[in-house]
Amino acid sequence: MADSSFDVVSKVDKMEAENALNQAAKEIEQRYDFKGADASIAFSGEDVLIKANSEERAKAVLDVLQSKAIKRNISLKSLDAGDPYPSGKEYRIEVKFKNGIEQDVAKKIGAFLRANAPKSVKNQIQGDELRVSSKSRDDLQNTIQLLKGEEFDVPLQFINFR
Repeated sequence: MADSSFDVVSKVDKMEAENALNQAAKEIEQRYDFKGADASIAFSGEDVLIKANSEERAKAVLDVLQSKAIKRNISLKSLDAGDPYPSGKEYRIEVKFKNGIEQDVAKKIGAFLRANAPKSVKNQIQGDELRVSSKSRDDLQNTIQLLKGEEFDVPLQFINFR
């Protein structure tokens, strides 16, 4: 019988991210404390650009985006927000959505699995994801539970269980 396997990935659903951004933009337009602050939020390519007339207002816009992301089931670990920086008469914050598991994080996960998972479980790094395989499906399910209980720098999803 062939080995069973699953993939460990870290991805942000693009549509959910877009919905969170649109909800945040609507709230910023309607909230009284943002009146006259020239606050805005928009996609600039793959990233999100936040603009406001003060550093505090820019951070408040970022807070609105984070709250909308949480409501859309997007982990805050997958948002990479820079520090506010002045640009002319306004302050800007660039926010990136992290997709994929970086090499060093994948190595940490692999080392964790070698130390804690059942001995039949093998893992290998494939680009920006991690393939975990074993002859026993029960060992794989236990491995998923083990990974869910551990904190890593990225949110993890488990796909392609076969």
